[in-house]
Amino acid sequence: MRLTSLLATFGLATAACLTTAAGPATAQPARPAQPGQACSPSLSISSFSDALDKTTYDGTFVGNLSALAVDRHGDIAALSDRSALFTLNRDTLSPTTVTPLADETGTALDSEGLAIDRDGTRLISSETEPAVRRYDRDGRILDRLPVPAALQVTPAGRATANQTFEGLTFLPGRHTLLAGMEGSLTGDTTGIVRFQTWDRTRTDAFRLAAQYGYRTDTGLNVSETTATPDGRLLVLERGFTPGVGNTIRLYVADLSRATNTTAVETLTGGQADVRLAKKTLLADLVNCPTLGATAKQPQPNPLLDNIEGMTVTGHRHGRLNLLLVSDDNQNAVQTTRLYSLTTRLPKP
Repeated sequence: MRLTSLLATFGLATAACLTTAAGPATAQPARPAQPGQACSPSLSISSFSDALDKTTYDGTFVGNLSALAVDRHGDIAALSDRSALFTLNRDTLSPTTVTPLADETGTALDSEGLAIDRDGTRLISSETEPAVRRYDRDGRILDRLPVPAALQVTPAGRATANQTFEGLTFLPGRHTLLAGMEGSLTGDTTGIVRFQTWDRTRTDAFRLAAQYGYRTDTGLNVSETTATPDGRLLVLERGFTPGVGNTIRLYVADLSRATNTTAVETLTGGQADVRLAKKTLLADLVNCPTLGATAKQPQPNPLLDNIEGMTVTGHRHGRLNLLLVSDDNQNAVQTTRLYSLTTRLPKP
């Protein structure tokens, strides 16, 4: 199936047939799209599915999903932050393979970001060090990309543990890779995070390239960065308030006029010579219709959960089809939920 049509009918038909390869037979089928399911003038939701929630595949828990990507065969790669990479069937979105992951010493990863290269290798970020490693399809490490000293976790650098590379994506053409930091560096103003890029060399390696600043909304962090076909970025901002629930907002960001902040030691947002990435709100997902969803803990909209992963599954006539996934943290009061959405981006 071509990328432009992949999952375009997820919310209309195929998702309703989503089944679970293993696990309890309590899966909730996706709800078909109905007219007026707009979350905002720019974004609408067609369906959701909880069919993977609290299931297993080949002895591996299908949850903790933190990233999604489309592979070269059109299937969906789904990354668990517990060192596992699943392949989901492009039509049913049920698991078909699982590959264990580890670092160079065999230690489990806190794997958060995923990008798939043109030769099928997987680039996976771990937010522990942080690190970006390249893996073959069998989960063997091919190499490891350089990371700026400042982005390392303290005391080696200025990053906070569990607040590093949360998003990973190739820009169009796959010549540039981008990783989005979840939280701010020590010394930078709270809420301003850094996006690091690498450029592909003639020997097919990756070298450090430009870095950019991005300001999140108050109290929110970056949970995913995904490139659009025109070279901009979709940025998921996420927050959680106990007793209230999740805040999930989707922005489109433009780096074209942003300053390369590689040599800027501290970002305050007030420097006259530093331009942060420009961002435009596509939707606050609290405004989406519930589609009959239920929540296991308080939420401002029962459709919401801890959404961490996102990929573009198709595009046509200026509209992008998106697939999102929530990370249940293997927690009884959270849900592994897949969401199918469509957005029309504003003009650059």
